[in-house]
Amino acid sequence: MGNKSTTTATGQAPSASWAVTRRWACGGGLLLLSGLAWAQDKAVPALEAFDKARFDRPTVIDNPWLPMKPGMRYVYEGTTVDEGKVVPHRIELHITDLSKVIDGVRVLISYDLDFSSGKLAEAELAFFAQDNDGNVWHLGQYPEEYDNGKWTKSPAWIHGFEGARAGIMMKAKPTLGMPSYSQGWGPAVDWTDRGQTHQMGQATQVKAGSYTDVLVIKETATSEVGAEHFKYYAKGVGNVRVGWSGADKTKETLELVRVETMSAKMMDDIRARALKLEKNAYQRSKSAYGPTAPAERAK
Repeated sequence: MGNKSTTTATGQAPSASWAVTRRWACGGGLLLLSGLAWAQDKAVPALEAFDKARFDRPTVIDNPWLPMKPGMRYVYEGTTVDEGKVVPHRIELHITDLSKVIDGVRVLISYDLDFSSGKLAEAELAFFAQDNDGNVWHLGQYPEEYDNGKWTKSPAWIHGFEGARAGIMMKAKPTLGMPSYSQGWGPAVDWTDRGQTHQMGQATQVKAGSYTDVLVIKETATSEVGAEHFKYYAKGVGNVRVGWSGADKTKETLELVRVETMSAKMMDDIRARALKLEKNAYQRSKSAYGPTAPAERAK
C-alpha cells in the first residue's frame, strides 16, 4: 500500500470521522467474567489494560489525531445502505461541557445524532478520557435507536458493567505495524470493535478542506466478519472521512463538511438534550447505565 494512495479497497476516496486470546487483560491480571454466559462459548480477544490511576487530567483531550474540545461541533454527510437502498446519511457530533465518573475516571461526554434519509435514526451519549500518555480511551456509550420517530432499543455498554471494558479510540503515537487494539468491549450488546493503523502520510480532500499527512485507521469487529471500515484522521482536526471495504452491509461513506464552535445558546441546547437523553438512560438501561454517577458540568 503506497503512502500516497487516496482510495480504499472499493476505490472510494479516503474517509475520516470519530470509533485473540481467551483472557481479559486488566492491570496485567485476569478479569473474572462474573458468570457471563456469552464468554463461555466465544473467544474473548485481547483487551487493553485499563489503569484508572493513570488519568490525571482525563477530560483534557488534546491528542493531535483526535482532539475533543468542549463546544466543538462536527458535521458529516455521505450515504449508507438502508433496506437495500442507498440513502443520504448525516452525522452530527457535539463535544459537550458535561462529564461523569466511570470507574473512578472522569470522562468527557459527546452528544451525537445520526440521520438516515433526513430522519433521526439514533441519538447517543459517548464517553471518552485521555490517559497520561496521550491515548484517548472509549469507556462506553448509550445509544437510542428510532424507527419513524419512535424509540426501539438502547444497546448500551459501559466500562465495568455487564462484562464491558474500556478500549482505545486513538493511540498516543500510532505507527504502522503496531498490533490491533480493542476500541471497547461490550459483550452484552455485541460491541467488539478493534482498530489498527492502516496507512500514514495520506492526502484527502473533503468539503471541509484539504488535508495532508492523514492517518488511516482500519476498524473491524467479530460481529461483522469480512467487513472493514476506514477512518481518516487529520492532525488538529480529527476524523475527516469514513469509507469501507469487504462485506460491510451498510457501505457507509462520510466526509466532514463543517467543523465549528457552538454558540453559547447552542451549547445550552445541546447540554439540555444530552441530559434529557441521560434521564432516559437511567430508565431504559438500568443494568448498564443505571449504576453510573449523574453527568455534571465539566470543571
